[in-house]
Amino acid sequence: MGNTITFSLNSPEIQYLIQRDGKLGAIIQRIGPMTYTTYTDGYSFLIHEIIEQMLSVKAGQKIFSRLVDLCEGKLTPDRVSSLSFEEIKSIGTATSKVRFIQEITNEVLSGNLNFDELNSLSDEDAYKKLMSIRGIGNWTASMYLLFVKNSQDVLPYDDAAFLQTFKWLYKKQKVNKNIVQNKCHKWSPYSSLGARYFYKALDTGLTKIKVEDLLEV
Repeated sequence: MGNTITFSLNSPEIQYLIQRDGKLGAIIQRIGPMTYTTYTDGYSFLIHEIIEQMLSVKAGQKIFSRLVDLCEGKLTPDRVSSLSFEEIKSIGTATSKVRFIQEITNEVLSGNLNFDELNSLSDEDAYKKLMSIRGIGNWTASMYLLFVKNSQDVLPYDDAAFLQTFKWLYKKQKVNKNIVQNKCHKWSPYSSLGARYFYKALDTGLTKIKVEDLLEV
């Protein structure tokens, strides 16, 4: 893990979100200050996200743990590259994901994907760099920017956990990129912080109450 960051309710970023979106503001007031810790191991994070795609958190973590065990407790490009296709496949992941894991590993070992350099790029350039690598799509690239690079204006419009809270808060049955962007564009340039409150609302069970009860407080 990396740096631990805390935003108080009086921070300019939090106050901006409260003023721009009353419903998000109600979540913020209920949850309180936001504290989170960034990831420093970009390689491990990407491999974990590749494995977890289209799976539950529990299932993804179980399969990821098996890969860590195969690497004798330390997930590194060198150790993963020493594993055969069949060995990686044995952890229970899809054939396509095995190829993606090997692709990312090769990109790191070749020097084409350097995480220090990646994190020094602008968000746009870092996103383009990630998207140029086979196996990394919009969701994975966005998660990297949000949780590793600590970019401040990421709107994860295709993340299942984010969308759960979005549907609950704004009473939407169906959503797409345009609907999310139209509703949440006013969070910019602090979209990432808004997203973190959405995740926290889901994690703490806040989304189980009626929105009307949330807004009355």
